[in-house]
Amino acid sequence: MKLLLAGLALILIVGTEAVDLNFPIQAIQGGHDMWKAYRDLKKSNWIGADKYFHARGNFDAARRGPGGVWAAEVISDLREMAQKYSSSGFDAEDSAADQKANHWGRSGGDPNRFRPKGLPDKY
Repeated sequence: MKLLLAGLALILIVGTEAVDLNFPIQAIQGGHDMWKAYRDLKKSNWIGADKYFHARGNFDAARRGPGGVWAAEVISDLREMAQKYSSSGFDAEDSAADQKANHWGRSGGDPNRFRPKGLPDKY
């Protein structure tokens, strides 16, 4: 009975795409793609590159399928929400620009649209 309830809860949390058995795998892989983009952003320490990494993380995650799209959207929205309530201050304009880059990448747009000049090719 507990297993049945846990399964139903998972379906409700994930949404209707959960019928696709690949959805959870895609979501995990998409989360990894988002983490990799974040890690590369921090490692690059490149001024003006954050929109590129937003777009790239979302683009890579979305290529995984519906689960990746879901993960990218949830992670992107949570990140912006966390920034809104952090002590470092919130810039609504910057947040809107981040979300534009997120949506662009998630929709299959080329992340290089946001690539800053001089960013090393390894990124």
